[in-house]
Amino acid sequence: MTDTDRTPAAATGEKQPFDLGTGPGRVLVWFYGVFTVAAASRSIVQMILDFGKAPLAYVLSAVAALVYGVITYSLVRGGEKARRSALVCCAAELLGVLVVGTWTMAEPSAFADATVWSDFGMGYLFIPVILPVTGMMWLRRARTA
Repeated sequence: MTDTDRTPAAATGEKQPFDLGTGPGRVLVWFYGVFTVAAASRSIVQMILDFGKAPLAYVLSAVAALVYGVITYSLVRGGEKARRSALVCCAAELLGVLVVGTWTMAEPSAFADATVWSDFGMGYLFIPVILPVTGMMWLRRARTA
């Protein structure tokens, strides 16, 4: 098949997959990638060195790293399935930030050490509460593009 034999997707009525990692999505990929590494590194070190001190906090940080990793992968992968997966994970992340943030504010003694989502991500300049909202806005826009 030569290049002249190929019909553009637009001419055949096929819908082009939206590249989630372009434009503002590239910034989201960068932030989520950094947060994946930061949360994973933090939780691994804490679990290895002092798991007995605050197991709930360290496991929650590991869960945050996992969620960040799935979102990063989905944004890089692109396509409708990846967009939906990232949207679900962003919603779960936001729910986690709000629940853990509220819990740490209402009952500070419940956590012997901070998590990524403690105090609504205050230790990370509130990026953990801003990022999923921004991500969901981008992913909703990507659906209509």
